[in-house]
Amino acid sequence: MATPPPASARRLLPLSLGLFQGALLLFFALYATYDEPSAVATQEEDGTRAAEQLPGLFPLFQDIQVMLAVGLGLLLAFLPRYGLSALAHNFLLLNLSTQWALLLQGVRHGQLRLGLHNVLAAEFAAVTVLISVGAVLGRTSPCQLLAVAFCEVPVYLASEWLVVTQLGVRDVGGTITIHVFACYFGLGVSKALFGTERRPAHPKETPTPRSDLLALVGTLTLWVFWPSFVAAPCQPGDAQHRAILNAFLALSAGAVTTVVASSLLESGGKLSPGHLQNGSLAGGVAIGALADVPITPAASLALGSLSSLVCLLGFRFLTPFLARRLALHDQCGIHNLHGLPGILGAVASAVAGLSPRMAHPWVLARDGKHPPAASGSSAASLLAGNSNGV
Repeated sequence: MATPPPASARRLLPLSLGLFQGALLLFFALYATYDEPSAVATQEEDGTRAAEQLPGLFPLFQDIQVMLAVGLGLLLAFLPRYGLSALAHNFLLLNLSTQWALLLQGVRHGQLRLGLHNVLAAEFAAVTVLISVGAVLGRTSPCQLLAVAFCEVPVYLASEWLVVTQLGVRDVGGTITIHVFACYFGLGVSKALFGTERRPAHPKETPTPRSDLLALVGTLTLWVFWPSFVAAPCQPGDAQHRAILNAFLALSAGAVTTVVASSLLESGGKLSPGHLQNGSLAGGVAIGALADVPITPAASLALGSLSSLVCLLGFRFLTPFLARRLALHDQCGIHNLHGLPGILGAVASAVAGLSPRMAHPWVLARDGKHPPAASGSSAASLLAGNSNGV
């Protein structure tokens, strides 16, 4: 039986959490207010702005809440002895990282004028933390996870500002700024914590049918609501409509490709639960950089299929190679689900960006002309109040 931690270690988590929450409360009391017109209540309030924004934005906000709190939490519950902790830690990190990102937004702008766009941008920052800790799932203490969140959120905001604002990269669905960044930040954390030590798989890390079922429910939840994740930062109207359609097609093709590839890669033609839990979502990761671009339906299907195939091949060949040669520990396989499809999506976005000069067949023309290139990102677009950041 494992030795219980000393009393001082058990008190460290509530003490650090309480102090941090107190500091956040003080900041919000001094520098945060609601965005107009919500800041001042009058007897005859003008609800025109809210009536225009809420019906389109709040359903997407709710979908993203379900994705992060329920879908991602259940996806991390594949470890049979760590399922409850995974759900609890995911929920804690989501709330803490969101508040921390809101605070940093206020520091950056001098004052935080709180609205749904700000909260969504902060939750996109929190997503990076939730993805990154998957690399060290079950091998870190809650205090270590909080330290990761404390360090990663400001680094994410800085990198997103650099990529989107300074370099002008188009990434409305966060393929590069969220998924690729979170993947390699998480792998860096894993390498920093475990170094070159090769850790054999612990018996308690072997999934059971019940834990795999919970993780698959998480996958299905993420799959259903993923189009809302890529559509929320888009301009309401045509761009948002395209993002939903592109995301659905990529996810659908990825799900079918996952079943085909898994049955070919596994002995006896059996489907691997791990493949289903991850490969079915790879298309959603890759399509983010092209979500609002008027590409053809065939391009979305092709990108979804290719990203799922790359994800599964990564699980089968690349993960064992990295563990054997570099002693790289990646508990959830974030490199295969977020890193490799994210890089693929970035390459596809670069190819599509050349379409006005190359007349690429994957990009639709509008009125005989190719759409002009534009830059945009999830968090930056939301904060600016303009979904494609132009």
